[in-house]
Amino acid sequence: MTDAALRLMDRHNVAVDKIQPLAVACLELIESCLYRRSLYLMITASLAYCHRQIQTLLQCKIITEAEVKDLCLKAREILVEESNVQRVDAPVTVCGDIHGQFHDLKELFKVGGECPKTNYLFMGDFVDRGHHSVETFLLLLALKVRYPDRITLIRGNHESRQITKVYGFYDECFQKFGSANVWRYCCEIFDYLSLSAIIDDRIFCVHGGLSPSINTIDQIRTIDRMQEVPHNGAMCDLLWSDPDPDSCTGWGLSPRGAGFLFGESVAKPFLHNNGLELIARAHQLVMEGYKLMFDEQVVTVWSAPNYCYRCGNVAAILEVDSNLNREYRIFKDSDRSSMNSRTNPQREGPPDYFL
Repeated sequence: MTDAALRLMDRHNVAVDKIQPLAVACLELIESCLYRRSLYLMITASLAYCHRQIQTLLQCKIITEAEVKDLCLKAREILVEESNVQRVDAPVTVCGDIHGQFHDLKELFKVGGECPKTNYLFMGDFVDRGHHSVETFLLLLALKVRYPDRITLIRGNHESRQITKVYGFYDECFQKFGSANVWRYCCEIFDYLSLSAIIDDRIFCVHGGLSPSINTIDQIRTIDRMQEVPHNGAMCDLLWSDPDPDSCTGWGLSPRGAGFLFGESVAKPFLHNNGLELIARAHQLVMEGYKLMFDEQVVTVWSAPNYCYRCGNVAAILEVDSNLNREYRIFKDSDRSSMNSRTNPQREGPPDYFL
């Protein structure tokens, strides 16, 4: 090979050496752009799919069993990352029991504002007793998947396999889907729900109440919540206990057969020791929608108006602004629920000491 040919080959190799990194970089950029576009399209499609589910559920229509399974899988990915004591930023609207009263849930959104414009915290008992537990829970779950930072769902005592088999949710799932599969999917999600929430480190929110096994918020964080609600112990107490402003000064036995009654001498030290100013909870029917006790340091919020389509109570939500100022909004049952009370008599069931 001549010297000229060798020099030409050397120049070619040098050029290739210079161009090759640029070519590789261009290919990587193209691949990155294609991946990002693919990811964008996938996320957009997923959000659109979730939006369609929400719109269907808002019409009180059920989605398919396959869609329920997919929704629960997506929700599980979100909920597994949340704490036993989920941190929530104010402003937020705090809600009590819903109990499958779907049309009253829509009334609640009219009063409090639509999600995601309003940040919501629901304190459990989404299902049982009402006629639309399936649509109620799936709507809240779909909103959680679509707006995970704008809605917080914590567990109530009715988010339980044992309780839902007795009080209606199991039967409703079987009636609407022809099998217990949807009930199983939802019960698995129940196990992933947080046990409590804390608003700006000042307001402790829990479905039921306190436990003699728990003195600090940090102790709640150590509970293994991924299980069916046990018959006793700290997790059970958080979901089942009640404040007793009349006859109980310390701890007392609960007539429910689970959890405890606790008095002012229990609630105030718990608040003081944990740097809190309020315990917000649900779990008990309040005819006026909410009830303050223990020098207004404990409040029960009830969000199912005309409970069981026959009790005649009003409902309430608690609005907490960015300065932690509190306002209670009262609302009545929707026209659709009133119609239910006339045309669909409440199913008979066990005694209502499980309120």
